[in-house]
Amino acid sequence: MQTSTISAGRTIAAAVGAILVTGCGTDAGPSAPATASAPASPSAAVPFGQGAVLKDLRAAVTAAGLAGSKVEAGFGVSHEPPVRAATEKERKVAALAARLAPCVVVWTPTEKRYSSPDAVDPAGTRRQLDAVLSGLAARGWKEASPPKEAPVENIGAYFMASYKKGGWFINARHIEASALDRVTVMATKEACFDRLTDKERALIEE
Repeated sequence: MQTSTISAGRTIAAAVGAILVTGCGTDAGPSAPATASAPASPSAAVPFGQGAVLKDLRAAVTAAGLAGSKVEAGFGVSHEPPVRAATEKERKVAALAARLAPCVVVWTPTEKRYSSPDAVDPAGTRRQLDAVLSGLAARGWKEASPPKEAPVENIGAYFMASYKKGGWFINARHIEASALDRVTVMATKEACFDRLTDKERALIEE
């Protein structure tokens, strides 16, 4: 039961991100990282939070030679002034995304070939993603399940890998189909998504 709940949480995270990126629910932008709390005593365990995930992913991206890529707290939506959502559902999705933003980190590659009809080197893209994943493994991220790769309608390939550390889960994907060459990497805090109500899940899944 726990496994299915966690899987649903990951699906919700991806769905919220997709809705925001495509322009719905833009009332809410990504939340800023949580402000620092009072210093803990030397003997106290330091929780593995959003700041630590940002640090790990930024280090892995930089080590892979992709220092120009964006690693951001939240869903990585536009920082332009928010536009009022057109429907009640979009407003609710925006509010939910704002609440969940402290539980999400995304890597947004900025080079044109990563998401472009003009992409010409999907093998190069995949190598760079593999380098980032190796960097995460070197920082203590463990594979949550074996990587998966499958053809896409005989015109490309789909790759997915997942890693976990300290209650966080990273879902990394590379899609190569026709002229599309896209990488998406999202880290989510499992506990945040496990606490979603059935009503909140239905809001995204419907």
